[in-house]
Amino acid sequence: MKIEHREPLLIQQIRLTNAGGMEQRITFRYETGAETTNSVGEATVRTQARWEGMELVIESRMKTPSREAHFKDHWSLSDDGRTLTMAHRDDDLAGQISVFEKSSQAA
Repeated sequence: MKIEHREPLLIQQIRLTNAGGMEQRITFRYETGAETTNSVGEATVRTQARWEGMELVIESRMKTPSREAHFKDHWSLSDDGRTLTMAHRDDDLAGQISVFEKSSQAA
């Protein structure tokens, strides 16, 4: 994952590799304080990003032909700026926590 942040803009680039080695790249663009729309395949994702104290909350609803998913990421950065924690507390992925360490080299 690569994240670029220049308030109010945030760009999140994700590279996923499945067990068969097939790679997929997804880019999300957010603007804090505004609703944004992104796409994942054929699904539309509506997102609102906002600051709650020192934590960035990114709340998204993804609509597919069969259902609507709700995601609410709580992002927090360690004091040294090297560790990003993304927690799902009260959404469809409740209990999932991802921890990322800043790479020392450009990806």
